[in-house]
Amino acid sequence: MLVSFLNMITAASLPKVKTSYSAFVSVLVPVRNEEKNIRNILNDLLDQDYKNIEILIFDDQSDDRTVEIIKEYMEKDTRIQLLHSDFLPVGWLGKNHACHSLSKKAKGDYLLFIDADVRLSGNPIGKAVAFSKKYNLSLISVFPKQIILTAGEKITVPNMNYILVSLLPLIFVRKLRFPSMAAANGQFMLFRANEYNSIEPHQLMRNNKVEDILIARYYKKKRLRIACLLGNTEIVCRMYSNFKDATEGFSKNVIEFFGNSFISALIFWLVTTLGFIPVFLYLPLKFQILYIIFYVMTRVFVSVASRQNIFYNLIFVIPLQVSLGIFIYKAFINKFFRKYQWKGRSIT
Repeated sequence: MLVSFLNMITAASLPKVKTSYSAFVSVLVPVRNEEKNIRNILNDLLDQDYKNIEILIFDDQSDDRTVEIIKEYMEKDTRIQLLHSDFLPVGWLGKNHACHSLSKKAKGDYLLFIDADVRLSGNPIGKAVAFSKKYNLSLISVFPKQIILTAGEKITVPNMNYILVSLLPLIFVRKLRFPSMAAANGQFMLFRANEYNSIEPHQLMRNNKVEDILIARYYKKKRLRIACLLGNTEIVCRMYSNFKDATEGFSKNVIEFFGNSFISALIFWLVTTLGFIPVFLYLPLKFQILYIIFYVMTRVFVSVASRQNIFYNLIFVIPLQVSLGIFIYKAFINKFFRKYQWKGRSIT
């Protein structure tokens, strides 16, 4: 409860800071079959207050209308460039290869890697650059505010922020040097270009499906300053539209939230799901009441910090815990039986 309260009161999102428009930003978008999203993200980028950008898109062998749509926008704005992938090199995952390839063509002082399903409004690019300069940061990552519409999303998607916000004081990511105090989300990662080009982190993590978290930890090991923030209405995303997709997606990375420890993930699930049993069996009434208060307030603080619906996160607490257990179980199966697939490709 204390961690979630700290994250709530420290307002761990991009603050209103004075924006300088001098830095050139390369916005790098890896895409694969994104015909439903690519118009939205391109419109958002072109509408940004921050105009000193180039937009590089890497198409990873899409077989829908993604490329056709991108070419339409290239005719409207010369800042947009399209790169293609003819094949995926051995030993690489698709997104990691796309990000690395984009970085080789980028000319910016800052490199902003952003997913095609993210939506932007206001001036998040300018704020991120200004925040990076203010605190001398080599990397800023933002967990977008999640758009949650269907019942399947309501009982799955909030689990990501529940784990993050209840376990990790986000202000410590910036203030403490320990690699364990690191988190990142590949949906929005702003790198200072000189360090990125020296380290080439996507190449280092070329075959890892949770490269974002590992890059953040690697930067900390290198004594580079990073920050992890929560998105407000300026950075939003609808990650999944149903229970099946959410389960497949979250089972890919849920264990990394626990330091790649299945034991830690299982203990967290058992304590948060069944912890009430010994409390109600063996402790006096006053402790039972305190337990309920602490549990409910943790959910409230996480919801407020994440800008999610408090009511839904409380009434769906049981299916949320069930789905979290399913994520952990499927992650175990994927790891040891290599059954994970994403966008038509097997990922080991």
